Amino acid sequence: MERGHPVAVHQVLATLGYGDAIGNEVLGIRRVLRRAGYRSHIYVQTADPRLEDATRDYRELRDESRADSILIHHFSLGSRASRLAFALPDRMLLVYHNITPAEHFIGLRTPLTRSCFEGRRELRAYVPRCDLALGDSEFNRAELAAMGFPRTGVLPVVPDFTHLDVAPDPMLARVFDDGWTNILFVGRLMPHKRIDDLVRFFHAYRHSHNPRSRLLLVGAFDGFKAYLGAVGELVARLRVPDVHVIGHVSNEQLTAFYDVADVFLSASEHEGFCVPLVESFYKRIPVVAFAAAAVPATMDGSGVLYDYKDPRHVAALLHAVVSDPVLEEEILRAQDAALDRYMSADFASTLLAFVDRMVRAPRAAPPRVTGDFWRQVERSEALDELRHERPSIYGALPKAPGSERWEAPW
Repeated sequence: MERGHPVAVHQVLATLGYGDAIGNEVLGIRRVLRRAGYRSHIYVQTADPRLEDATRDYRELRDESRADSILIHHFSLGSRASRLAFALPDRMLLVYHNITPAEHFIGLRTPLTRSCFEGRRELRAYVPRCDLALGDSEFNRAELAAMGFPRTGVLPVVPDFTHLDVAPDPMLARVFDDGWTNILFVGRLMPHKRIDDLVRFFHAYRHSHNPRSRLLLVGAFDGFKAYLGAVGELVARLRVPDVHVIGHVSNEQLTAFYDVADVFLSASEHEGFCVPLVESFYKRIPVVAFAAAAVPATMDGSGVLYDYKDPRHVAALLHAVVSDPVLEEEILRAQDAALDRYMSADFASTLLAFVDRMVRAPRAAPPRVTGDFWRQVERSEALDELRHERPSIYGALPKAPGSERWEAPW
């Protein structure tokens, strides 16, 4: 219940998703703030239909904004909501969820590729704007400091596993729980996740150690069908069977895939945190992961890390983990301890300490924007509305040469 704290603390972000890590964190922050007596709302451009009642339109912030209010801005990609937040007089606490560097998408002409490039460029403009900038991992905090943000900290991710505490899909259990070794990956099937490397590792494992095995790739691939097509060509060239591209799944299906998995394998080269690693801890699945970006910190001394991508080496690691029950149990005990450390983090106290620090500290300089800023915002919104309501206008434009096909770099 809100108890009328004199300072309002609102949140703004582009999209509030249902069941994803950022969405869960945003809802958790609002819950903590309201229990502490702060007036707190969530302002978004779009929201999952199941969460629309929990949000307000970001444009309403122009009327709600006050110089003594605090605006928690969840920055992941550049957006209209982000630009509006920049220009408002509220003190700003930026929470950075990381943006994949655009170089991971070289050769792919997709809206997300452009958004990643523009998002990282836009983030630098917030250096003088923010009173405090927080990463949701130490890796993300370090990126903020390297960009020049003078006041940084870590607001730790406290994983929520309620989406996995559901009855598993019984059909999937019947199909895949058959005595074969199931190697699982969960995450969007994008270039920086290096699904192509997972295929190479699986090919080496299956050929050298265990022909009764399969690779399960669970995650959405919208916007990256060209990359997925190149992965399919690699599978055909290697003549490796039993590679299953599952796509996006329900919570019941996701639970079933975790339940049938023997090992979780990641080859990702860029992660700001990587929630599926911790989900694997929760489901007691041994993890084998490439030691890149935030992955070693997320593993927190547990699991199995590898630092070079020789398929024979990774295949041998997989075989050791799957075939040695004593080693597997040792890995699981270390993952259990890491999970306990995550779950014991006092998220509420950490968040409220950061808010109290901002309330007491002198504020940063107010934002500087051009005189025609709000007119440009209105024009941008009109163009975006056309793009959404009448996409044929943009679809009629000539496509850039080579935009229909992505040439794999391997």
